[in-house]
Amino acid sequence: MASVARVGISGWKYPPWRGTFYPPKLPQRKELEYAAQHLGTIEINGTFYSLQKPDYFRSWADQTPDDFIFAVKGGRYITHMRRLVGVEEALANFFASGVLALGPKLGPILWQLPATLGFDAAVLERFLSQLPTSTGQAASLARGHAALLDGRAFTTPAADQPLRHAIEVRSHSFDTPAFFDLLRRYGVASVVADTAGKWPRLTAVTTDFVYARLHGETALYESGYDDAALDRWAVTVRGWLADGADAWIYFDNDVKVRAPYDAMALAERLDAGQPR
Repeated sequence: MASVARVGISGWKYPPWRGTFYPPKLPQRKELEYAAQHLGTIEINGTFYSLQKPDYFRSWADQTPDDFIFAVKGGRYITHMRRLVGVEEALANFFASGVLALGPKLGPILWQLPATLGFDAAVLERFLSQLPTSTGQAASLARGHAALLDGRAFTTPAADQPLRHAIEVRSHSFDTPAFFDLLRRYGVASVVADTAGKWPRLTAVTTDFVYARLHGETALYESGYDDAALDRWAVTVRGWLADGADAWIYFDNDVKVRAPYDAMALAERLDAGQPR
């Protein structure tokens, strides 16, 4: 099977986009549906800040085309507060919160680590060993959720499907062969992050897919990507595809409403990620 690329955006609820990317007077409840008409994937980032509800995930799935795929950002309680340690119940809560209700529209899970968290092989391996590699495993894990989710947990996916994970690091201490070897062992992607030079840009391919987050070429979260930059990224993505890796690319330069336009422009170059 040929490798595929999907290009999208990180989140979709941004006030500055209203009346610019989103048409004037478009109801806010229609924003996801509108974005999904122009892009093939979106990264759900509300899950980073708090546990969501199964009804939310069902609604998001219902508002998008049949071939649409979501990435889901893992909770900061796991990555930033617990710092990957003692997260068994927190992982169960995350997967019980409704993530599995996306069904076949569930794509990669993103785990973004804080810049203050350095590489510790033992801590990271313990975390990686707990990540479910299928929705069936995730459902089994989810059944160990805390009592706070009683009556609002979703732990019965319609089908068992593979589950992919990606880790975005922000400490240069991760730029070591030991880190990449661990990711290869567990089949986890090392995120290629373009952060205007603020955080490390690691380019090693560690599994059968690449996950890239484009936060801004010259100014974090603000600057857009001109034609030359998008051409360069298209060449890079084609290289990943030629090497047999799927590619997931998300633009996070949302402040000045560049993300959706840059995503559509890159998707057009790749003939990927755009609804037909």
